[in-house]
Amino acid sequence: MSAESLASRRSEIDAKIAAADPLKRAHLIQQRRDLDRRLATAEDTDEVDIEALEEAFVVVAAEYGERKGIEYKTWREVGVPANVLARAGIHWSRRS
Repeated sequence: MSAESLASRRSEIDAKIAAADPLKRAHLIQQRRDLDRRLATAEDTDEVDIEALEEAFVVVAAEYGERKGIEYKTWREVGVPANVLARAGIHWSRRS
């Protein structure tokens, strides 16, 4: 994710915080803090170790997706390559 898209996502979160209930606000604030860390890292270097990110994703994605109800098509829509999903054990036939 580029620094521009991270900054855009942060702006979206800022807009949602004021109207959110307390629990949702806590999640949004944590997301904003996470994005701030990613933005700081993105500004430090232009190189991203995609292989390391993919491997970390593969380890946790199936369980996380199951717990959060994230379907195969959603992962694909946000840009996760099909081969990475397959390595994570997430297949199109699970839920559509």
